[in-house]
Amino acid sequence: MARGDHVCVPRSFYSHHAIDVGDGTVIHYTGTPVEKVAAVIAQTSMDEFARGATVCVRHYRHRYDPERTVGRAMSRLGEQAYWLAGNNCEHFATWCATGRHTSAQTDRAIPVATAGKVAVATAGSTLTVSSAGSVAGLSGPGIMSGLAEIGFGGAVGGLATLAGSAGLGTALVMNSTVLRDNECLGKSERAARHVGRTATVVGAGVATCGGIAAVSAAGSVAGLSGAGIMSGLAAIGGGTAIAGTAVVVAAPVVAAVVTGWGLYKLTRALLPPDPDDGASATTTPTVKRPTLHPAF
Repeated sequence: MARGDHVCVPRSFYSHHAIDVGDGTVIHYTGTPVEKVAAVIAQTSMDEFARGATVCVRHYRHRYDPERTVGRAMSRLGEQAYWLAGNNCEHFATWCATGRHTSAQTDRAIPVATAGKVAVATAGSTLTVSSAGSVAGLSGPGIMSGLAEIGFGGAVGGLATLAGSAGLGTALVMNSTVLRDNECLGKSERAARHVGRTATVVGAGVATCGGIAAVSAAGSVAGLSGAGIMSGLAAIGGGTAIAGTAVVVAAPVVAAVVTGWGLYKLTRALLPPDPDDGASATTTPTVKRPTLHPAF
């Protein structure tokens, strides 16, 4: 290990990252993910950072020289803007070394979180529909009764309410975590996050409307009459109306995540680098050092 290295150590379900100052100390976000209420970027001893674990070095093909890396780390000493999904220790160390505000741990967590949100939305919609109406259960009358009870405008309003709330709820979570604004970031990064935040809401709304339109057009009875809704939901759900309801509710959740994250990444790639971005980083030869692949 040497001055300016991006170092990391394994913890129980994640990896912790820092910048090696070269004098036996490192600069990093202190604490653990569950103890970050008062987290601060601080300079501590290597031993305190490692906690007895093996310290590995993450090396890059393109990165800043050691002095610039350490200088960037020192420029943020005292910062208290930690956010697990949007500004964690890996975001910080990667930014110091390359100018790119990224976290592999966060990127890998997004598909998992999306799958979880879809599962919750699906299960929640099923339970809500089956219990809300005057006719309990998941029979045809039970589904129509439950949907009609949930929202304004009858069954179609209930379907729109379920789908819209699931999608917008997911957009809110995305916008307050991985796409959250941070004044410490460069202009291009902040602009890309703004595009992503807008896209999550738009994606959820479009998918909600698209789901209702699909219900209207997919069934053997066209339109949004009672028969049309049941027929359309059954067609979308592969023969069962409740499965179709789950699909319509899950679609805005997926759309919010995929649209928001996808447009954020695309915008970030198209915008010019920030004045102190990684585009001006130097190229360094690959060094054979132990590399930790961070994981939760």
